[in-house]
Amino acid sequence: MLKFIFLNLCIAISITSFANNKIVINKKEIALANLNAKPGDTIILKNGIWNNITLLLNCKGSKENPIVFKAETKGKVIITGNSKLLFGGEYIIVDGLYFTKGFSGDKAAIQFSINKNEIANNCRVTNTVINDFNNPSRLDESYWVAFYGKNNRIDHCTFLNKKNLGVLVAVILEDDRSRENFHSIDHNYFGFRTPLASNAGEIIRIGIADHCEFNSNTIVADNYFEKCDGEAEVISVKSGKNIVKNNLFKECQGAVVLRHGNYNIVTNNVFLGNGKKGTGGVRVINKGHIIVNNYFYKCVGVDFRSPLAIMNGVPNSPAKRYVGVSDAIIANNSFYECSPISFCEGSNAERSLQPKNVQFINNLFYNKKDTSFYHIYDDISGIKFANNVVSKEVNSKLINGFSKSTIQLENIGKVAIPKTIETSNISDSIQRIIGSALTITSKLGIGYISKFNYNSVLQNAKTKCGATWYTSILDNQKFVNVNCSTSQEIIKALEENSNNKLIIHLTNDTYSFNSSIALNKDIEIVNDSKSLIKIESTKPLSYLFEIKGNHKLSIKNLNLNLSSLNTSTFITSDTSGTSNHSNFVMQNCSITEYNGEFFKAAKSSLLDSIIVTNCSWTNGKGILFNLNNETDKKGYYNVEKMVLANNMISNFNGPVLAIQRSGVDESTLGPLVEINNNKFTDVNSNKTSLLFLYGVQQSSIVNNTFTNCNSMAKTIEYKDEVRAAHTISKNKMQNSGDVIKNEYVINK
Repeated sequence: MLKFIFLNLCIAISITSFANNKIVINKKEIALANLNAKPGDTIILKNGIWNNITLLLNCKGSKENPIVFKAETKGKVIITGNSKLLFGGEYIIVDGLYFTKGFSGDKAAIQFSINKNEIANNCRVTNTVINDFNNPSRLDESYWVAFYGKNNRIDHCTFLNKKNLGVLVAVILEDDRSRENFHSIDHNYFGFRTPLASNAGEIIRIGIADHCEFNSNTIVADNYFEKCDGEAEVISVKSGKNIVKNNLFKECQGAVVLRHGNYNIVTNNVFLGNGKKGTGGVRVINKGHIIVNNYFYKCVGVDFRSPLAIMNGVPNSPAKRYVGVSDAIIANNSFYECSPISFCEGSNAERSLQPKNVQFINNLFYNKKDTSFYHIYDDISGIKFANNVVSKEVNSKLINGFSKSTIQLENIGKVAIPKTIETSNISDSIQRIIGSALTITSKLGIGYISKFNYNSVLQNAKTKCGATWYTSILDNQKFVNVNCSTSQEIIKALEENSNNKLIIHLTNDTYSFNSSIALNKDIEIVNDSKSLIKIESTKPLSYLFEIKGNHKLSIKNLNLNLSSLNTSTFITSDTSGTSNHSNFVMQNCSITEYNGEFFKAAKSSLLDSIIVTNCSWTNGKGILFNLNNETDKKGYYNVEKMVLANNMISNFNGPVLAIQRSGVDESTLGPLVEINNNKFTDVNSNKTSLLFLYGVQQSSIVNNTFTNCNSMAKTIEYKDEVRAAHTISKNKMQNSGDVIKNEYVINK
């Protein structure tokens, strides 16, 4: 035995002795270093720009002596262009890379496989950043991280600004080599994913529907998710026996969704909704899940995004559809000033299978604002309620298993944690089921466990998540004011101020254009006197202005006559289908005599917002706002938020707004439409609706006046293929056409 130990020691010393450091400066040298690497070696990537580089790593280290590929200086090895990192070896560590302003094409930016034959095991990426590394086309799907193999880890990394289609981190379970994988996704920062306006905007997805009956055993722990608003699912669990624990979710418009697979655990997470619209918590589907000791603070999402949504299932459902909730334990969670949770959420003719054998125990609800703290949409006899406590201010009648009590608050900074002096026993059988998810004593206080737990999650998120070297690069652009008396001066100002935001002051009364203009920076166009300005074109143009992705156009205080402007469209969003979003703001403007589309959202483009206030249009024809080009029935749309407020439209022939989101996808919060306090007079669009809302998820049409509008046709038309929420109230209709409503329209 001593000889055996001595031999192993000699081998270890020998390996360490021959380990070496090597600096590499290009693709050829890193490939050679990978080919010759031995356990314990460190390969150092020289600082600089690594453009259009594919890093293929298939060397093999050992548990005791991994092979390390690291940046010479963390963050100074910048990966850009069409680039990616592909693993196919064992015990490899990659440390300190910075992926930015590039794209990965048809592979993930970081992929734990090289091809189907070469996958990675026991490999790790740490202290690395991916920021704005998106395929150029918004609908060209890609991942940033793709897990294959087993026992791989990504930790202390920072991920920001994923904009194109595709989940950020995907765990793939294609075959036995990647199932029961025990991957770890821990101590990372995930931030600022703006709404994708389609499905496939998750941050993390573990498995897919086709592989949902396999166990993944992936751990998602100690991460910080901030403003991850891509779609309804922040984390989409589509496999079995995964653990989501000790994570902080701050102002995320979505939830942890146990979409497929069984026996998953969600424990000791903090959901800080902070009153932000659409903030959710946990959605429960399938069998055997444990949701314990989570804290939900001012989460105000509704329906699927409720702080807690226990779904109805489909009878005899295939595994990849909606399997009913059963054998679940939901215990010791606390809810502070949240919107109502949902029991039997999604109940309809198809989803008619109610939950069964669900233990809902020892949960705490503090609420002084809402009259109810839960909604019940179907038979809940399959849910056992016991020892749940509600603040005494709640006026609604309680079902058995809930009682009112005085709830104390413990303030930690700006956040309050409710607690009660009451205790409750939990049966030994349930304690055994919960097992390692949470240690519960027989006299534990009801609700979220303690101040210590909250402080631990919060402190971990602030100090231990993300790449230690990374600090956000602040926007160093400044606004430059330019007076322009001709169209040539406008074009010159755009060309000469490439790194600045422009405020263009129009100082003349006529501007003549002979070409379309791409606005590739943030632009504000104003007229200080609001005098009448004529804009014309010397030849036919498709459009006058194009708002390029990642930029904003604001037009303010303009009084424009467009009678001599020969364009099909006045303003269009980016026509390239870019993954970069844009914005449009229009305030205090008057438009007369324009024939065409005033604003068109190009297909596959996405605007975060269109805000139009205190403007007027008279004596024109065409369509004012055309957002009606997403016809693929995939749930795509062109604007997240559309606001028309305090405007006047008169003597106009054509629709005012046509907006479309077709298909039956239920993953998005938008589009959101507000049409309030406008006056429509003598506006006629013949057989088409004046306001056409197709697939809009939420809308408000309030305090508008319609006079002599579409008297023989439709003034407002709603069309929905999935559940929506529409409010229409206090509108005055004088000699105007019909309002075509559906079951989702509420009159107030």
